[in-house]
Order: sequence, then structure tokens, then C-alpha cells
Amino acid sequence: MLRAVFNLFGKWAITDEEGAILLDLPIRTYRRWKAGQPGRLDRDTKARLSNILGIHKALRILFTEPQRAYSWVKAPNGAFANQTALAVMLNGELTDLMRVRRYLDAERGGW
Repeated sequence: MLRAVFNLFGKWAITDEEGAILLDLPIRTYRRWKAGQPGRLDRDTKARLSNILGIHKALRILFTEPQRAYSWVKAPNGAFANQTALAVMLNGELTDLMRVRRYLDAERGGW
């Protein structure tokens, strides 16, 4: 699951600093994990990973073109007061990731 998220971050063009915020990790820990030396995943980290992968899944359902799905996170969105989904998620709280995921699930008719 962790490797899948790092691959996804590459497709989203997420910096290491942004990735560390999304996973709520110190930057050194993030880079160590990214290099293939992961540590213990606590409940919060698992929830963050799950929400990020849920966002990816919803985007792949909504957009048939993969590049549109990958670029969506950096596009301004009226649902988020013209902020990007990434800007919302970079507020750093688990609930920010959940907010984006719930929005996408509602858009795709997931609930």
C-alpha cells in the first residue's frame, strides 16, 4: 500500500514536503520510507493511506483518461472555494483527506 501511494504521488507531481504533510510524517521519515525503508504504520497513517488510495480510485472511475485523473488534484475546484484538492489536503488533517474523498465519492455516486 505504501509503495502504491509513493507511485501515485509521483503521478500527482507531489513534492516530498507535500507528501510528508499528507502522510503526517517528518520529512526525514518520509524520505526514508520512500527509499524503501518503511517504519511501523500506525492507525492514523493507515487511514491516510486508505483515503489517498480512495481518492485515486474515485478519480480513475470519474475520468477515463488517466492524465485527467492525475491532474485533477492540482486544478481549482468550485467545491473547495476555487482551491485545489491538493491545497485542501495540505491543511494536514486526516479530515481534510476525508473531505476530498467524500466529495469524489458523492460525485461518482459511491454513496
